[in-house]
Amino acid sequence: MSEHKKGLPKPEKNLIHYAAFGFGSGLAPKAPGTFGTVAGMAIYWLLLQDLSLTSYIVMLLATTVLGIYLCHKTAADLQVHDHPGIVWDEFVGYWITMLMAPAGMIWLLLGFVYFRIFDILKPWPISWLDKKVGGGFGIMVDDILAGIFALATLQLTAYFLPSLSF
Repeated sequence: MSEHKKGLPKPEKNLIHYAAFGFGSGLAPKAPGTFGTVAGMAIYWLLLQDLSLTSYIVMLLATTVLGIYLCHKTAADLQVHDHPGIVWDEFVGYWITMLMAPAGMIWLLLGFVYFRIFDILKPWPISWLDKKVGGGFGIMVDDILAGIFALATLQLTAYFLPSLSF
């Protein structure tokens, strides 16, 4: 039984928790991180993909700082470090992945796959940071680094397979 079902506050009743829970996407009973990434993908597609590079970087910095607060506050209120439903970190990790991504649905999907691979497998140093760093920054940092690894992988794919599309 998830912590949410055991009587912890319902995220939809608190704006900070609701944002940390990915506007409800983190409430998925299975694979909330994947559902959170899908929600982050939708936000990227609808609102972020056409930002200038400078605006995009400012957005990443702002959502990272905001995420540290949202994740810290929600985890503290729920008294559960890195509750599985907290998926704001997946939003930011995916958005980092998509920095300077080529246009096209294939790149959105590849970014999703690459980010999920690094977020789930947590190769070193991601796994080390995930275990050693606490608080809101600890919740965010492993996804930030997974996003950076996925960003590098996506950019290498774009470099070596520039005509990839569908």
